[in-house]
Amino acid sequence: MAAKRGMIKKLRKIKLLLLDVDGVMTDGGIFYSGAGVEMKRFNAHDGYGVVRAREHGLKLGIISGRQTPVVDVRAKELQIEDVMQNAADKVAAMEELRRRHGFEVNEVAFIGDDLFDLPLLNAVGFSAAPKNALPDVKKAVDYVTKTSGGDGAVRELIDLIIKSQSR
Repeated sequence: MAAKRGMIKKLRKIKLLLLDVDGVMTDGGIFYSGAGVEMKRFNAHDGYGVVRAREHGLKLGIISGRQTPVVDVRAKELQIEDVMQNAADKVAAMEELRRRHGFEVNEVAFIGDDLFDLPLLNAVGFSAAPKNALPDVKKAVDYVTKTSGGDGAVRELIDLIIKSQSR
């Protein structure tokens, strides 16, 4: 129970939620059309979670190691203004966003799923991974969602933050 209280204490401080894309906002699959256009499948429940987060006063951002126009399209649809793609150094990207908005590190949460995400997961105030993340990532985070990436993991984390901050 003490671990849960510690998690809630961390969640209550969160003001900025940063999202990875592949394996978090999506199931990690990448589809290509015959013309070579990249496509991804996003979850509508996650989308509504982003709306709820914004209504709750949370700031959201995307930090991705890849660059693809479809992420810009999804971010625009969800009104996520802070999108950093092709981020070779995700910690530096987080630091830029954190400073831009005047947040402390303990006010930032990040959800990621792969080894590339570990430096950022270890640098933020609250870290999470989807159920289908790599085992080493799941061992390193504060919270592992019950749902997989692309299947509601973002929404689950947002609901957890909102519930913790509403107590």
